[in-house]
Amino acid sequence: MNKPKIVRPEECQPAHAVWFDRKKYVTMNFKVQKPKDVQVDIQPDKIVLCCKNDEDDVIYNELYFYDTIQINDSRERVYDRNINILLRKVKPDFSWPRLQKDLAKPSWLAVDFDNWRDWEHEEDEGKEEYDRYADMILDMAAKKGGAPDMDDLSDFVTSVVSCSPAELKREINGKKETLKGFNVKLQDTILFPEGGGQPDDHGLIGDVQALRVTRQGPDAIHFVCSSLEKGQEVLVKVDWERRFDHMQQHSGQHLITALAETMFGYKTTSWELGRQRSTIELDTPCVKPAQLQELEEAINEKIRAHVPVTVQLLSIDDPAVEKVRSRGLPDDHAGPIRIIDIEGIDANMCCGTHVSNLGHLQMIKLLGTEKGKKNKTNLIFLAGNRVLKYAEKSFSTERSLVSLLKTGPDEHVEAVDKLQKSAKLLQKTNLSLLRDMAVLIAQSFKNDPQRGNFFSFYKKEGDNEFMNIIANEINTEETLVFLTVGEEKGPGLFLLAGPSQTVTEMGPRVLELLQGKGAGKNGRFQGKANNMARRGEVEALLQQHCKQPTRGEE
Repeated sequence: MNKPKIVRPEECQPAHAVWFDRKKYVTMNFKVQKPKDVQVDIQPDKIVLCCKNDEDDVIYNELYFYDTIQINDSRERVYDRNINILLRKVKPDFSWPRLQKDLAKPSWLAVDFDNWRDWEHEEDEGKEEYDRYADMILDMAAKKGGAPDMDDLSDFVTSVVSCSPAELKREINGKKETLKGFNVKLQDTILFPEGGGQPDDHGLIGDVQALRVTRQGPDAIHFVCSSLEKGQEVLVKVDWERRFDHMQQHSGQHLITALAETMFGYKTTSWELGRQRSTIELDTPCVKPAQLQELEEAINEKIRAHVPVTVQLLSIDDPAVEKVRSRGLPDDHAGPIRIIDIEGIDANMCCGTHVSNLGHLQMIKLLGTEKGKKNKTNLIFLAGNRVLKYAEKSFSTERSLVSLLKTGPDEHVEAVDKLQKSAKLLQKTNLSLLRDMAVLIAQSFKNDPQRGNFFSFYKKEGDNEFMNIIANEINTEETLVFLTVGEEKGPGLFLLAGPSQTVTEMGPRVLELLQGKGAGKNGRFQGKANNMARRGEVEALLQQHCKQPTRGEE
């Protein structure tokens, strides 16, 4: 079935892209932050890409190739920060001097020199990344069927056993919410339920999103927002990027735990796979910097050695079970014991998903330690793609700081320290000037022979102290004072001071007009205002109450 033609949007911009050449393949990487609505049309002589980024900018790239490619063996993969395109050459072992057909190179395209290699030292690495994934998937294949297809990694057909109404409570960006949906039990599944310190898989059941997978005894329960019919045959697809990330972090934890105990005798008492970084709790009051460096070097040496990782299933009465590392089995465990064996390094009971070779971890970075509970130490680490993302984010931050501070990276700490000291000095000076200004404002009102018994003043810059100084300088037993600071038509602060009876009567009305929150006592009523645009209405109300309006404003 032919893909629908991608039409160039009226308003769009190209994504920056890099490319490199291999014997059989050409690879392109489009740099797009959190791409969505991605459409890719790979034709024998050109490629068309259309999508949106995290700011909803419309992205459109179109390029005619230097030579023809095989569309059936070319593919795309969408990641969090880029879109990867693998193009199979029609003429293998034929070098492309440029990616585009025309001599003129598009301004958005550059050569990826970091991945450009001499063909004489290349075996067949164009498709190496995809072949590497295939090895890992073999470990994850369920009892039924073989490894998932490389394009979606999850061609797994099963049927719905039950579907019942349910609720899901979750927190996103600090905001709690409750979703109404359904708990679905499948005859079999490839989606991993939360357990063993590892978060659950996400994915699709048919065309319905699986938002949570939990374990109930031997069964996996999938929470979905739409109902599925009992007996319905469904295709289950796993969110591979999330799965692979969890595999890297979990296998990384096993490796760190094993070496920390072997090298220093530090046992792991618990661990957490976080969204951005992971933590291992070690049973020691501290880890010395030299030990941390030695541990990191040993970890990455094992990764470079491409040590195999295998899965063994043992019966609970097998003598070999006694020799493996374990923190115990769940009370409702049934069936064989699953052992994750890192050859020559560690054997551990575990139900989680793991890589099939330490080389798939790419690398591990130990970020540092923090003081833990009960005289223990929390070791913070990143594994695999998280290290790359961390490096990318750190470099982006570094470039921004270079632009802002006008200094090199090695001088950033010193520059920020100077700025902080200057800011504190300026803040101190500013507060002193505001206090002096407040006194002068009050004195100016008191020296005015035409002053009445009402005074109102607004200043964008100021705080509660500024307003209270003015109120203290004016005799509020005889004068009603209304003071405001903040945005002219947005949020701000207010103070109403004067005769106690008047303040008690008018305070709640002022609060209502300004749509704010506050309270008062002893002739003072102050608080936060959400709508300073109605300040004029408050002044009119107070002037009418006092009968003798006098108004000052800066």
